[in-house]
Amino acid sequence: MTTLNASKPSIFRRLATNFGRLDRLTKGFLLAFVVAGIATGATAFGFVRQFVESSPSFTLPGLAIHEEGTSTSGEAITPESETVYGYQEPVPWDGSSRVNILIMGLDARDWEAGDNAPRTDTMMVLTYDPVTHTAGMLSVPRDLWVDIPGFGHDKINNAYSLGEANRLPGGGAGLAVKTVEQFLGITINYYAQIDFSAFERFIDIIGGVKIYVEETVEVSIIGKDGTRKIRPGWQTLDGAYALAYARTRYTGNGDFDRAQRQQEVILAMRNQLAREDIRALVLNSALEIYDTLASGINTNMSVQEALSLAWSAKDIKVEEITQAIIAPPEHVTIQTSPEGLSILKPITEKIRLLRDQVFASGSARSQLALTSQAVDLMKMEAANVVVNNGSGNSGIADATRAYLEGQGMIIVSTGNADAANGTTLIDYTGNPYTLQYLAALMGVNASHIFNRYDPNSTVDVEIIIGPEWVIPQ
Repeated sequence: MTTLNASKPSIFRRLATNFGRLDRLTKGFLLAFVVAGIATGATAFGFVRQFVESSPSFTLPGLAIHEEGTSTSGEAITPESETVYGYQEPVPWDGSSRVNILIMGLDARDWEAGDNAPRTDTMMVLTYDPVTHTAGMLSVPRDLWVDIPGFGHDKINNAYSLGEANRLPGGGAGLAVKTVEQFLGITINYYAQIDFSAFERFIDIIGGVKIYVEETVEVSIIGKDGTRKIRPGWQTLDGAYALAYARTRYTGNGDFDRAQRQQEVILAMRNQLAREDIRALVLNSALEIYDTLASGINTNMSVQEALSLAWSAKDIKVEEITQAIIAPPEHVTIQTSPEGLSILKPITEKIRLLRDQVFASGSARSQLALTSQAVDLMKMEAANVVVNNGSGNSGIADATRAYLEGQGMIIVSTGNADAANGTTLIDYTGNPYTLQYLAALMGVNASHIFNRYDPNSTVDVEIIIGPEWVIPQ
Protein backbone atom coordinates (compact mmCIF):
# COMPACT_ATOMS: atom_id res chain seq x y z
CA MET A 1 0.00 0.00 0.00
CA THR A 2 1.26 3.50 -0.79
CA THR A 3 2.05 5.54 2.30
CA LEU A 4 3.43 8.99 3.01
CA ASN A 5 6.42 10.18 4.97
CA ALA A 6 8.35 13.43 5.37
CA SER A 7 10.80 12.63 2.60
CA LYS A 8 8.29 11.40 0.01
CA PRO A 9 6.12 13.84 -1.99
CA SER A 10 2.35 13.55 -1.51
CA ILE A 11 0.42 11.21 -3.75
CA PHE A 12 -1.25 14.17 -5.48
CA ARG A 13 2.05 15.97 -6.18
CA ARG A 14 3.62 12.78 -7.51
CA LEU A 15 0.62 12.03 -9.71
CA ALA A 16 0.42 15.60 -10.95
CA THR A 17 3.94 15.33 -12.36
CA ASN A 18 2.67 12.63 -14.70
CA PHE A 19 -0.51 14.15 -16.09
CA GLY A 20 -1.24 11.36 -18.51
CA ARG A 21 -1.10 8.79 -15.76
CA LEU A 22 -3.17 10.96 -13.45
CA ASP A 23 -5.88 11.47 -15.99
CA ARG A 24 -6.33 7.72 -16.27
CA LEU A 25 -6.18 7.42 -12.53
CA THR A 26 -9.01 9.85 -12.13
CA LYS A 27 -11.25 7.53 -14.06
CA GLY A 28 -10.28 4.75 -11.72
CA PHE A 29 -10.80 6.12 -8.25
CA LEU A 30 -11.31 9.86 -8.09
CA LEU A 31 -14.68 9.69 -9.77
CA ALA A 32 -15.82 7.06 -7.30
CA PHE A 33 -14.62 9.37 -4.54
CA VAL A 34 -16.47 12.32 -6.12
CA VAL A 35 -19.69 10.39 -6.48
CA ALA A 36 -19.61 9.02 -2.97
CA GLY A 37 -18.42 12.32 -1.57
CA ILE A 38 -21.54 14.15 -2.71
CA ALA A 39 -23.72 11.18 -1.84
CA THR A 40 -25.36 11.03 -5.20
CA GLY A 41 -23.93 8.41 -7.49
CA ALA A 42 -23.48 4.89 -6.24
CA THR A 43 -26.07 3.64 -8.65
CA ALA A 44 -23.59 4.02 -11.47
CA PHE A 45 -22.70 0.38 -11.26
CA GLY A 46 -23.96 -0.37 -14.76
CA PHE A 47 -23.19 -3.42 -16.73
CA VAL A 48 -20.63 -3.41 -19.55
CA ARG A 49 -18.93 -6.25 -21.30
CA GLN A 50 -15.34 -5.07 -21.34
CA PHE A 51 -13.46 -4.99 -18.08
CA VAL A 52 -9.91 -5.97 -17.14
CA GLU A 53 -9.72 -9.66 -16.27
CA SER A 54 -6.03 -9.47 -15.48
CA SER A 55 -5.93 -6.40 -13.23
CA PRO A 56 -4.43 -7.20 -9.81
CA SER A 57 -6.86 -7.55 -6.94
CA PHE A 58 -6.51 -6.36 -3.39
CA THR A 59 -6.07 -8.65 -0.43
CA LEU A 60 -9.19 -7.63 1.45
CA PRO A 61 -10.82 -8.97 4.58
CA GLY A 62 -13.96 -10.93 3.82
CA LEU A 63 -17.07 -9.51 5.41
CA ALA A 64 -18.46 -12.60 7.09
CA ILE A 65 -21.77 -12.66 5.26
CA HIS A 66 -24.04 -15.61 5.99
CA GLU A 67 -25.85 -17.35 3.15
CA GLU A 68 -28.92 -15.32 4.14
CA GLY A 69 -26.94 -12.12 3.66
CA THR A 70 -26.40 -11.01 7.24
CA SER A 71 -23.03 -10.10 8.63
CA THR A 72 -21.62 -11.32 11.89
CA SER A 73 -21.13 -7.71 12.93
CA GLY A 74 -23.40 -4.70 12.93
CA GLU A 75 -20.48 -2.38 12.28
CA ALA A 76 -18.70 -1.45 9.06
CA ILE A 77 -15.45 -3.38 8.79
CA THR A 78 -12.22 -1.54 8.14
CA PRO A 79 -9.88 -3.22 5.63
CA GLU A 80 -7.02 -4.93 7.40
CA SER A 81 -4.38 -2.63 5.98
CA GLU A 82 -2.23 0.07 7.46
CA THR A 83 -3.81 3.52 7.07
CA VAL A 84 -1.94 6.80 7.11
CA TYR A 85 -3.88 9.92 8.06
CA GLY A 86 -1.38 12.42 6.65
CA TYR A 87 -2.43 13.34 3.12
CA GLN A 88 -2.39 16.53 1.10
CA GLU A 89 -5.79 18.13 0.65
CA PRO A 90 -6.85 18.88 -2.94
CA VAL A 91 -7.69 22.46 -3.92
CA PRO A 92 -11.41 23.08 -3.23
CA TRP A 93 -13.86 23.58 -6.09
CA ASP A 94 -13.70 27.22 -7.15
CA GLY A 95 -16.81 27.34 -9.31
CA SER A 96 -19.91 29.26 -8.29
CA SER A 97 -22.42 27.47 -10.51
CA ARG A 98 -24.43 24.34 -9.77
CA VAL A 99 -22.82 21.12 -11.04
CA ASN A 100 -25.01 18.32 -12.47
CA ILE A 101 -23.73 14.81 -13.23
CA LEU A 102 -25.59 12.06 -15.10
CA ILE A 103 -24.76 8.60 -13.78
CA MET A 104 -25.49 5.64 -16.05
CA GLY A 105 -25.40 1.88 -15.75
CA LEU A 106 -26.04 -0.47 -18.68
CA ASP A 107 -28.73 -3.14 -18.91
CA ALA A 108 -27.39 -6.44 -17.58
CA ARG A 109 -29.40 -8.44 -20.09
CA ASP A 110 -27.86 -6.59 -23.02
CA TRP A 111 -24.40 -7.05 -21.53
CA GLU A 112 -24.91 -10.78 -21.00
CA ALA A 113 -26.34 -11.23 -24.51
CA GLY A 114 -23.33 -9.51 -26.06
CA ASP A 115 -25.38 -6.83 -27.85
CA ASN A 116 -23.30 -4.03 -29.29
CA ALA A 117 -25.71 -1.26 -28.31
CA PRO A 118 -26.91 -1.78 -24.72
CA ARG A 119 -29.61 0.22 -22.99
CA THR A 120 -29.21 2.03 -19.70
CA ASP A 121 -30.47 0.06 -16.74
CA THR A 122 -29.87 2.86 -14.24
CA MET A 123 -29.99 6.64 -14.65
CA MET A 124 -29.53 9.14 -11.85
CA VAL A 125 -28.84 12.86 -11.93
CA LEU A 126 -26.59 14.17 -9.17
CA THR A 127 -26.34 17.83 -8.29
CA TYR A 128 -24.05 19.96 -6.13
CA ASP A 129 -24.54 23.67 -5.36
CA PRO A 130 -21.24 25.19 -4.17
CA VAL A 131 -22.94 28.41 -3.06
CA THR A 132 -25.41 26.85 -0.62
CA HIS A 133 -23.24 23.73 -0.10
CA THR A 134 -26.19 21.43 -0.77
CA ALA A 135 -26.59 18.35 -2.93
CA GLY A 136 -29.33 16.22 -4.42
CA MET A 137 -30.07 13.05 -6.32
CA LEU A 138 -32.91 12.35 -8.73
CA SER A 139 -33.54 8.78 -9.91
CA VAL A 140 -34.97 8.54 -13.44
CA PRO A 141 -36.98 5.37 -14.24
CA ARG A 142 -35.85 3.46 -17.32
CA ASP A 143 -39.39 3.11 -18.76
CA LEU A 144 -40.03 6.87 -18.83
CA TRP A 145 -41.60 7.84 -22.19
CA VAL A 146 -39.70 10.87 -23.52
CA ASP A 147 -38.64 12.56 -26.73
CA ILE A 148 -35.16 11.37 -27.72
CA PRO A 149 -33.60 14.11 -29.90
CA GLY A 150 -33.62 13.00 -33.52
CA PHE A 151 -35.52 9.77 -32.87
CA GLY A 152 -38.94 10.72 -31.53
CA HIS A 153 -40.64 9.31 -28.45
CA ASP A 154 -39.22 6.18 -26.84
CA LYS A 155 -38.27 4.81 -23.43
CA ILE A 156 -35.49 6.91 -21.95
CA ASN A 157 -33.32 3.83 -21.44
CA ASN A 158 -33.03 3.48 -25.23
CA ALA A 159 -31.24 6.82 -25.71
CA TYR A 160 -27.81 5.35 -24.94
CA SER A 161 -28.41 2.43 -27.29
CA LEU A 162 -29.50 4.68 -30.16
CA GLY A 163 -26.47 6.92 -29.72
CA GLU A 164 -24.11 3.95 -29.82
CA ALA A 165 -25.82 2.13 -32.68
CA ASN A 166 -25.90 5.24 -34.88
CA ARG A 167 -22.38 6.33 -33.95
CA LEU A 168 -23.51 9.82 -33.03
CA PRO A 169 -21.02 12.42 -31.76
CA GLY A 170 -20.51 11.62 -28.10
CA GLY A 171 -21.92 8.13 -28.61
CA GLY A 172 -24.51 6.71 -26.27
CA ALA A 173 -23.50 8.92 -23.38
CA GLY A 174 -23.86 12.02 -25.54
CA LEU A 175 -27.41 11.21 -26.64
CA ALA A 176 -28.40 10.16 -23.12
CA VAL A 177 -27.14 13.50 -21.80
CA LYS A 178 -29.07 15.45 -24.47
CA THR A 179 -32.24 13.48 -23.73
CA VAL A 180 -32.10 14.12 -19.99
CA GLU A 181 -31.22 17.78 -20.52
CA GLN A 182 -34.21 18.27 -22.82
CA PHE A 183 -36.62 16.36 -20.60
CA LEU A 184 -35.68 18.00 -17.29
CA GLY A 185 -34.75 21.40 -18.68
CA ILE A 186 -31.35 21.46 -16.95
CA THR A 187 -27.71 21.45 -18.04
CA ILE A 188 -25.71 18.24 -17.54
CA ASN A 189 -22.08 19.21 -16.92
CA TYR A 190 -20.60 15.72 -16.63
CA TYR A 191 -21.50 12.09 -17.17
CA ALA A 192 -20.14 8.87 -15.69
CA GLN A 193 -20.60 5.23 -16.56
CA ILE A 194 -19.31 2.68 -14.05
CA ASP A 195 -19.45 -1.10 -14.43
CA PHE A 196 -20.53 -3.58 -11.80
CA SER A 197 -17.03 -4.94 -11.19
CA ALA A 198 -15.65 -1.50 -10.30
CA PHE A 199 -18.61 -0.87 -8.02
CA GLU A 200 -18.19 -4.14 -6.13
CA ARG A 201 -14.45 -3.76 -5.70
CA PHE A 202 -14.62 -0.18 -4.48
CA ILE A 203 -17.09 -1.16 -1.77
CA ASP A 204 -14.78 -3.99 -0.71
CA ILE A 205 -11.85 -1.56 -0.59
CA ILE A 206 -13.68 0.77 1.80
CA GLY A 207 -14.68 -2.11 4.06
CA GLY A 208 -18.29 -2.66 3.02
CA VAL A 209 -21.38 -0.54 3.60
CA LYS A 210 -23.73 -0.51 6.56
CA ILE A 211 -27.42 -0.58 5.55
CA TYR A 212 -30.60 -0.67 7.62
CA VAL A 213 -32.82 -3.20 5.85
CA GLU A 214 -36.54 -2.61 6.44
CA GLU A 215 -37.71 -6.09 5.45
CA THR A 216 -36.27 -9.33 4.10
CA VAL A 217 -34.95 -8.89 0.56
CA GLU A 218 -34.18 -11.83 -1.72
CA VAL A 219 -31.21 -11.16 -3.98
CA SER A 220 -29.19 -12.84 -6.71
CA ILE A 221 -25.40 -12.66 -6.51
CA ILE A 222 -23.70 -12.30 -9.89
CA GLY A 223 -21.75 -15.46 -10.67
CA LYS A 224 -23.53 -17.60 -8.07
CA ASP A 225 -26.48 -19.92 -8.51
CA GLY A 226 -29.68 -19.49 -6.55
CA THR A 227 -30.74 -16.61 -4.36
CA ARG A 228 -29.77 -15.30 -0.93
CA LYS A 229 -31.78 -13.42 1.67
CA ILE A 230 -30.75 -10.22 3.37
CA ARG A 231 -32.54 -10.07 6.71
CA PRO A 232 -34.12 -6.99 8.36
CA GLY A 233 -32.04 -4.78 10.63
CA TRP A 234 -28.56 -3.27 10.36
CA GLN A 235 -26.42 -5.25 7.95
CA THR A 236 -22.86 -4.72 6.75
CA LEU A 237 -22.72 -5.75 3.10
CA ASP A 238 -19.65 -6.45 1.00
CA GLY A 239 -19.47 -5.38 -2.64
CA ALA A 240 -21.29 -8.38 -4.11
CA TYR A 241 -24.17 -8.16 -1.63
CA ALA A 242 -24.41 -4.37 -1.88
CA LEU A 243 -24.67 -4.64 -5.67
CA ALA A 244 -27.27 -7.39 -5.43
CA TYR A 245 -29.26 -5.35 -2.88
CA ALA A 246 -29.23 -2.31 -5.18
CA ARG A 247 -30.07 -4.32 -8.32
CA THR A 248 -32.98 -6.45 -7.19
CA ARG A 249 -36.39 -5.31 -8.41
CA TYR A 250 -38.57 -8.16 -7.17
CA THR A 251 -40.20 -6.31 -4.30
CA GLY A 252 -43.56 -4.62 -3.93
CA ASN A 253 -42.90 -1.53 -6.05
CA GLY A 254 -40.34 -3.02 -8.44
CA ASP A 255 -38.02 -0.47 -10.05
CA PHE A 256 -39.10 2.28 -7.67
CA ASP A 257 -38.10 0.26 -4.58
CA ARG A 258 -34.84 -0.45 -6.36
CA ALA A 259 -34.21 3.27 -6.92
CA GLN A 260 -34.71 3.84 -3.19
CA ARG A 261 -32.26 1.06 -2.32
CA GLN A 262 -29.70 2.50 -4.72
CA GLN A 263 -29.88 5.82 -2.91
CA GLU A 264 -29.51 4.02 0.42
CA VAL A 265 -26.32 2.37 -0.81
CA ILE A 266 -24.72 5.63 -1.90
CA LEU A 267 -25.49 7.28 1.41
CA ALA A 268 -23.95 4.29 3.14
CA MET A 269 -20.83 4.68 0.97
CA ARG A 270 -20.72 8.33 1.92
CA ASN A 271 -20.90 7.47 5.62
CA GLN A 272 -18.03 5.02 5.28
CA LEU A 273 -15.89 7.51 3.35
CA ALA A 274 -16.54 10.12 6.04
CA ARG A 275 -14.29 8.07 8.33
CA GLU A 276 -10.82 9.56 8.41
CA ASP A 277 -9.09 6.16 8.27
CA ILE A 278 -11.08 5.05 5.21
CA ARG A 279 -10.55 8.37 3.47
CA ALA A 280 -6.81 8.13 4.10
CA LEU A 281 -6.78 4.55 2.81
CA VAL A 282 -8.41 5.63 -0.45
CA LEU A 283 -6.24 8.69 -1.01
CA ASN A 284 -2.97 7.05 -0.04
CA SER A 285 -3.63 3.87 -2.05
CA ALA A 286 -4.50 5.65 -5.27
CA LEU A 287 -2.20 3.71 -7.60
CA GLU A 288 -3.26 0.32 -6.29
CA ILE A 289 -6.92 1.27 -6.51
CA TYR A 290 -6.36 2.40 -10.08
CA ASP A 291 -5.09 -1.07 -11.00
CA THR A 292 -8.35 -2.51 -9.73
CA LEU A 293 -10.90 0.01 -11.00
CA ALA A 294 -9.52 1.88 -14.02
CA SER A 295 -11.19 -0.12 -16.76
CA GLY A 296 -14.63 0.09 -15.21
CA ILE A 297 -15.29 3.83 -15.43
CA ASN A 298 -15.97 6.09 -18.41
CA THR A 299 -16.36 9.82 -17.72
CA ASN A 300 -15.74 13.27 -19.19
CA MET A 301 -14.62 14.68 -15.83
CA SER A 302 -11.08 16.03 -15.79
CA VAL A 303 -8.46 15.50 -13.14
CA GLN A 304 -8.68 18.94 -11.56
CA GLU A 305 -12.48 18.87 -11.58
CA ALA A 306 -12.63 15.44 -9.97
CA LEU A 307 -10.21 16.32 -7.17
CA SER A 308 -11.68 19.71 -6.39
CA LEU A 309 -15.32 18.69 -6.58
CA ALA A 310 -14.82 15.66 -4.37
CA TRP A 311 -13.05 17.60 -1.69
CA SER A 312 -15.52 20.48 -1.64
CA ALA A 313 -18.56 18.21 -1.44
CA LYS A 314 -17.34 15.67 1.09
CA ASP A 315 -18.65 17.49 4.18
CA ILE A 316 -22.19 18.20 3.02
CA LYS A 317 -24.60 17.42 5.84
CA VAL A 318 -27.08 14.59 5.29
CA GLU A 319 -30.00 16.93 5.88
CA GLU A 320 -28.70 19.10 3.02
CA ILE A 321 -29.00 16.24 0.52
CA THR A 322 -32.34 16.13 -1.32
CA GLN A 323 -33.41 12.64 -2.45
CA ALA A 324 -36.13 12.19 -5.07
CA ILE A 325 -37.49 9.48 -7.35
CA ILE A 326 -39.75 9.98 -10.37
CA ALA A 327 -42.48 7.46 -9.61
CA PRO A 328 -46.24 6.81 -9.92
CA PRO A 329 -48.84 7.94 -9.22
CA GLU A 330 -47.65 11.47 -8.50
CA HIS A 331 -45.16 12.00 -11.33
CA VAL A 332 -46.05 9.41 -13.99
CA THR A 333 -48.91 7.22 -15.13
CA ILE A 334 -48.50 3.60 -16.21
CA GLN A 335 -49.66 3.24 -19.82
CA THR A 336 -49.00 1.31 -23.03
CA SER A 337 -47.05 2.67 -26.00
CA PRO A 338 -48.33 2.42 -29.60
CA GLU A 339 -46.01 -0.60 -29.97
CA GLY A 340 -47.58 -2.31 -26.95
CA LEU A 341 -44.74 -1.60 -24.48
CA SER A 342 -45.41 -0.85 -20.84
CA ILE A 343 -44.32 2.75 -20.35
CA LEU A 344 -44.40 5.57 -17.81
CA LYS A 345 -45.97 8.73 -19.23
CA PRO A 346 -44.74 11.84 -17.43
CA ILE A 347 -47.08 14.21 -15.64
CA THR A 348 -44.85 17.01 -16.79
CA GLU A 349 -45.95 19.74 -14.40
CA LYS A 350 -45.40 17.46 -11.40
CA ILE A 351 -41.97 16.42 -12.64
CA ARG A 352 -40.96 20.04 -13.14
CA LEU A 353 -41.95 20.84 -9.57
CA LEU A 354 -39.94 17.83 -8.38
CA ARG A 355 -37.01 18.98 -10.51
CA ASP A 356 -37.12 22.42 -8.91
CA GLN A 357 -37.14 20.90 -5.43
CA VAL A 358 -33.96 18.96 -6.21
CA PHE A 359 -32.11 21.48 -8.38
CA ALA A 360 -33.11 24.76 -6.74
CA SER A 361 -31.87 24.24 -3.17
CA GLY A 362 -35.20 23.02 -1.89
CA SER A 363 -37.27 25.73 -3.53
CA ALA A 364 -40.60 24.66 -5.01
CA ARG A 365 -39.75 26.73 -8.10
CA SER A 366 -36.54 27.43 -9.91
CA GLN A 367 -34.42 30.45 -9.00
CA LEU A 368 -35.43 31.98 -12.33
CA ALA A 369 -39.07 31.52 -11.44
CA LEU A 370 -38.57 33.24 -8.11
CA THR A 371 -37.23 36.40 -9.75
CA SER A 372 -39.30 36.59 -12.95
CA GLN A 373 -42.74 37.98 -13.60
CA ALA A 374 -45.51 35.59 -14.62
CA VAL A 375 -45.60 36.96 -18.15
CA ASP A 376 -41.84 36.39 -18.57
CA LEU A 377 -42.15 32.78 -17.42
CA MET A 378 -45.05 32.25 -19.84
CA LYS A 379 -42.98 33.65 -22.71
CA MET A 380 -39.98 31.46 -21.86
CA GLU A 381 -42.13 28.31 -22.05
CA ALA A 382 -43.06 29.31 -25.62
CA ALA A 383 -46.12 27.05 -25.57
CA ASN A 384 -48.11 26.67 -28.80
CA VAL A 385 -51.69 27.55 -27.86
CA VAL A 386 -54.97 26.94 -29.67
CA VAL A 387 -58.10 29.00 -28.84
CA ASN A 388 -61.48 27.32 -29.39
CA ASN A 389 -64.83 29.02 -28.90
CA GLY A 390 -67.29 27.18 -26.67
CA SER A 391 -69.13 30.30 -25.54
CA GLY A 392 -71.61 30.70 -28.38
CA ASN A 393 -70.43 34.30 -28.88
CA SER A 394 -69.40 34.77 -32.52
CA GLY A 395 -65.94 36.20 -33.12
CA ILE A 396 -64.72 35.83 -29.52
CA ALA A 397 -61.99 33.30 -30.44
CA ASP A 398 -60.30 35.60 -32.96
CA ALA A 399 -60.61 38.60 -30.62
CA THR A 400 -59.09 36.54 -27.78
CA ARG A 401 -56.28 35.46 -30.07
CA ALA A 402 -55.38 39.07 -30.82
CA TYR A 403 -55.52 39.95 -27.12
CA LEU A 404 -53.29 37.04 -26.02
CA GLU A 405 -50.79 37.62 -28.83
CA GLY A 406 -50.52 41.16 -27.51
CA GLN A 407 -49.43 39.64 -24.19
CA GLY A 408 -46.64 37.70 -25.94
CA MET A 409 -48.39 34.33 -26.21
CA ILE A 410 -47.99 32.07 -29.26
CA ILE A 411 -51.45 31.32 -30.70
CA VAL A 412 -51.27 28.79 -33.54
CA SER A 413 -54.96 28.56 -34.46
CA THR A 414 -58.56 29.32 -33.50
CA GLY A 415 -61.71 27.27 -33.94
CA ASN A 416 -65.00 26.16 -32.45
CA ALA A 417 -65.70 23.74 -29.62
CA ASP A 418 -68.75 22.17 -28.02
CA ALA A 419 -70.66 24.46 -25.67
CA ALA A 420 -68.76 24.95 -22.41
CA ASN A 421 -70.18 26.07 -19.06
CA GLY A 422 -66.95 27.86 -18.21
CA THR A 423 -63.56 28.69 -19.71
CA THR A 424 -61.39 25.58 -19.67
CA LEU A 425 -57.61 25.11 -19.96
CA ILE A 426 -56.06 21.81 -21.12
CA ASP A 427 -52.29 21.20 -20.93
CA TYR A 428 -51.06 18.46 -23.28
CA THR A 429 -47.28 18.69 -22.93
CA GLY A 430 -46.50 20.19 -19.52
CA ASN A 431 -46.58 23.98 -19.39
CA PRO A 432 -47.19 25.00 -15.77
CA TYR A 433 -46.27 28.67 -16.14
CA THR A 434 -48.51 29.15 -19.19
CA LEU A 435 -51.41 27.54 -17.32
CA GLN A 436 -50.79 29.68 -14.24
CA TYR A 437 -50.66 32.82 -16.34
CA LEU A 438 -53.85 32.02 -18.25
CA ALA A 439 -55.73 30.94 -15.14
CA ALA A 440 -54.96 34.24 -13.43
CA LEU A 441 -55.57 36.34 -16.56
CA MET A 442 -58.87 34.70 -17.51
CA GLY A 443 -60.15 33.88 -14.03
CA VAL A 444 -60.31 30.13 -14.70
CA ASN A 445 -61.54 27.97 -11.82
CA ALA A 446 -59.24 25.09 -10.74
CA SER A 447 -61.96 22.58 -11.61
CA HIS A 448 -61.65 23.68 -15.25
CA ILE A 449 -57.88 23.16 -15.55
CA PHE A 450 -56.72 19.75 -16.83
CA ASN A 451 -53.42 17.95 -17.52
CA ARG A 452 -53.88 15.45 -20.37
CA TYR A 453 -50.36 14.48 -21.37
CA ASP A 454 -50.07 13.52 -25.04
CA PRO A 455 -46.54 13.37 -26.52
CA ASN A 456 -48.03 13.32 -30.02
CA SER A 457 -50.14 16.44 -29.56
CA THR A 458 -49.59 19.14 -32.19
CA VAL A 459 -50.39 21.87 -29.64
CA ASP A 460 -49.20 22.43 -26.08
CA VAL A 461 -52.21 24.14 -24.51
CA GLU A 462 -55.87 24.40 -25.51
CA ILE A 463 -58.16 27.20 -24.37
CA ILE A 464 -61.91 26.53 -24.61
CA ILE A 465 -63.66 29.85 -24.12
CA GLY A 466 -66.73 29.82 -21.87
CA PRO A 467 -69.69 32.23 -21.84
CA GLU A 468 -68.33 34.25 -18.88
CA TRP A 469 -65.11 35.36 -20.62
CA VAL A 470 -64.90 39.05 -21.49
CA ILE A 471 -61.79 40.52 -23.07
CA PRO A 472 -60.33 43.22 -20.78
CA GLN A 473 -60.52 46.77 -22.14
